[in-house]
Amino acid sequence: MFVDSHCHIDFEDLAVQGEALFERMASAKVSHAVCIGVTLENLPRVIALAESRSNVFASVGVHPENTEGEEPDLERLQLLAAHPKVVAIGETGLDYYWHKDRPEWQRERFRVHIRAARKTGLPLVIHTRDSAEDVLHILAEEGAQEVGGVMHCFTENLAVAEAAIALGFYISFSGILTFKNASQIKDVAASIPLERLLIETDSPYLAPVPHRGKLNEPSFVPHVATEVARLRNLSIDEVAKASTDNFFRLFQRAQA
Repeated sequence: MFVDSHCHIDFEDLAVQGEALFERMASAKVSHAVCIGVTLENLPRVIALAESRSNVFASVGVHPENTEGEEPDLERLQLLAAHPKVVAIGETGLDYYWHKDRPEWQRERFRVHIRAARKTGLPLVIHTRDSAEDVLHILAEEGAQEVGGVMHCFTENLAVAEAAIALGFYISFSGILTFKNASQIKDVAASIPLERLLIETDSPYLAPVPHRGKLNEPSFVPHVATEVARLRNLSIDEVAKASTDNFFRLFQRAQA
């Protein structure tokens, strides 16, 4: 069985598909998924989805790209994270590609999420774009190694991956891994310890080959696992088992 460690199946293009989406997941042997929160305003629909499905879980956080809406504070994140289907804090992190002009604002929000993770004992779901050095620095400075987490949709180099792993983080690969020009990420996927590797779709974005350019969904995550298996000279079953074991080791509430 496979798991999708990061998806956005509450987004409209996927949510309207209803039961058919989950039937395709089952047919593809994708047993569990984490639906990632990106705003506090939309969190109720993420929680409702997780409540309606025993194999779907949620995270709580405000994505660094989102500049409108409720700003998270420590107390609010702790309260929301108390829900039994919430397994992580995030999506959080830094994005200097979209927000080059507001780094201090981003960094403070990121620190709030890390502090909430430490208070709740939940792992972090990290987004980083053009910001790896600052992300690693703030994670270490704020003591994120106490809870660990995942560097989602990883696109950095091996040195960044190794630094994150040293802080107790997992490295998650999306459909980007299957793209022909993703040589740097392929090198990372081939090199990091298997016990620190996760797979995801980040759906509805970044559909893997052979579905590139189409709407992504959790049933496509085996394609990512297939590429990991090829790069590491492993069987698909070995990658499926390792990534699934890692998923439940990281998201401990998902075991309940």
